[in-house]
Amino acid sequence: MFITMLRRHTKGIMIKVMVGLIAVVFIFWGIYSFRQRPGSKIAYVNGDLITGQEYETVYRDMLEALQKQYRNYWNDNLIKVFQLRQRALDTLINKRLISQEAGRLGLRITDDDVADAILTYPAFQVNGEFDEGRYRSLLSYNRMEPAEFESGIRSELLGQKIAHLIKCFFPLTDMEVMDYYTYQKEKINIAFVSFNPQDFKGKIQVNETEKQEYFEENKEKYRISERIKIAYLTLDPSDFVDKVPVEEKEISDFYELNQESFKDPKQIKARHILFKVSPDASKPKETEAKDKALAILKKARDGEDFSALAREHSQDPNATKGGDLGYFKKGELAQPLEELAFTLEPGEIGGPVRTRFGWHIIKVDAIKDAAVKPFADVRDQIVSTLKKDISRDMAHERALSLIDQMPYNIDLATYAAQHGLKANESDYFPRDGTIPGLGADERLKSSINSLDNGKVSEVIEHEGKFYIIQVVDSKDSYIPKISEVSDQLHKDFIDHQSLVVAKKEAEAYLEELKGGARWSELAKKKDLKTDETGFFSRGENIPKIGYVPSLFEAAFSLSSQNKYPDQVFEVNKKVYVIKWIDRKGINREDFDKEKKAFQQALLVTKERRISDVWLESLKDKAEIKIVTPLE
Repeated sequence: MFITMLRRHTKGIMIKVMVGLIAVVFIFWGIYSFRQRPGSKIAYVNGDLITGQEYETVYRDMLEALQKQYRNYWNDNLIKVFQLRQRALDTLINKRLISQEAGRLGLRITDDDVADAILTYPAFQVNGEFDEGRYRSLLSYNRMEPAEFESGIRSELLGQKIAHLIKCFFPLTDMEVMDYYTYQKEKINIAFVSFNPQDFKGKIQVNETEKQEYFEENKEKYRISERIKIAYLTLDPSDFVDKVPVEEKEISDFYELNQESFKDPKQIKARHILFKVSPDASKPKETEAKDKALAILKKARDGEDFSALAREHSQDPNATKGGDLGYFKKGELAQPLEELAFTLEPGEIGGPVRTRFGWHIIKVDAIKDAAVKPFADVRDQIVSTLKKDISRDMAHERALSLIDQMPYNIDLATYAAQHGLKANESDYFPRDGTIPGLGADERLKSSINSLDNGKVSEVIEHEGKFYIIQVVDSKDSYIPKISEVSDQLHKDFIDHQSLVVAKKEAEAYLEELKGGARWSELAKKKDLKTDETGFFSRGENIPKIGYVPSLFEAAFSLSSQNKYPDQVFEVNKKVYVIKWIDRKGINREDFDKEKKAFQQALLVTKERRISDVWLESLKDKAEIKIVTPLE
């Protein structure tokens, strides 16, 4: 369709902005070509068939994306962990529902719409115009047929049209933006008194029956999580370095092919004179410092010795050295000063130029042009690089060969010994915990946790080494007996009882305040210290207290007419009683400056929320029938 349509379009076609279109199409709509048995059926959505070919296309696209994300840690068992098959089906069901609803609403995407979208996408353009050869070659590279890609574009444009329609029914008002801005930016100041449970520990009497009851009510807190034991074989590239022969020709060839890697950048030797002035200095001080710099610049250009002028006038620590900066390359000086220095020739003086430190004038003494380091100077470095690369490949190949030759269902430690190697074996550790000897990398943990007992991983590259890992054994999660956790239980029970007492004291204190007691007088009477947080917004931690959502909501609901909340708050093992002091509203000028940014953020949030609700409502009303259960 599109190529035929293209022939009917003129070069002066109106360009539309389509940033990110293809990326979204690839990920969301799934349009890679994938051959499967014709006629296979996965599901019906309101009578509309989802074929096996469609399903495999989307599934494969998601799988490739996940494999890229996990790269060195990939394990096929992760497919189950991430419920990839269900996610692929859900994507197709959503696509069908959206398409059906679009048809019901009379929304259509014409051939011209599709053609315009493709014509204007930058990836298909050469010198600002659509190039059919590039279009076809890119699709071929991604294993797509034009018809499949154009179908995906049509679906994406339809989705955009529906999103626009939904937005029209729920416009964003100025009042909503103002409310959102106020919610984010308004600030309050509160006073507080804290009750520390530690102060009440000495008064706690331990009752064994109550402690037993506490354990029964908090069993899950003491649950021993599922634990596993692993064996792992390590192939360290450093163990292969001594086995790597490097010939002289390889070294010289590497040097010739990587000249840029051995190039010393251009360097400049210069002196400068600094007249300090802070970034937020007043205009008179700014002018005064610049005028001084201009006066000294004139003297320097008139022939006075620059080093002597630097020693006399510069306010930089290197003034005693005549302002000598030594040799430097790009990226080592404050940017405005550096940019000026690299435009000057030896002997030239430039300035004044402003940096965050003040006003500078600078003189270039000498220049070292960029040059490739001599072979002799970098030979050892090249040898080290070659050995490192080759030893890494050797370690990887060795690991792969071990995997290829490994019998099914064999003990890894036994297999390693058969090959003159030693496998390390860990103690039992929680599945969600740090892996003994290997760390806490989340992708590595996901890969290991996807393995069943006795199963062996693929070769995993982690922190420069290669690993083969086997789950040797696992222990199910369980609730321990009291005797197994008696010491911890005793400590926790005392802490709990101390907190209960602290809360009771705080609640009684709050009741007195709400009954009319004066804040300062009551604190003095109870020998408690009062403090203030200072002003804070909802987007910040509460100064001197911390973060608890319920405390935020309660604090911001207070006012001059209602200074005390209805409850006390536990934060970081202390109990707080708070009092409202003051509220600071928004600055209207700041709102006008930031309105567009907040409007856009709120619009995105609102559109996403409405779209999610709309899609869920379609699912609730839809008749969805799964024909082929997912594996």
